[in-house]
Amino acid sequence: MDKEAGQKTVLDFLKKKSKSKSKFYLKDFNALFPEDKPRVVKNLVNQMVQEEILEYWSSGSTTLYGKKGAGKQAAAEHED
Repeated sequence: MDKEAGQKTVLDFLKKKSKSKSKFYLKDFNALFPEDKPRVVKNLVNQMVQEEILEYWSSGSTTLYGKKGAGKQAAAEHED
């Protein structure tokens, strides 16, 4: 998988879904790349987190991913 093309695919997916959801399971991203193994997709998503394009959100038992700064949770977490 080409890194830049993969990142563009993920960001386009997030933009398209932004009206209904802001956080997604890793399996949602796996569906975008049916020709790649889940480990390759996980590495791409984790790299995007490291580059601060995406962010993790965890409930303690579940980990979700979303665009950095997007969603209701992000606004609430930055209140002091």
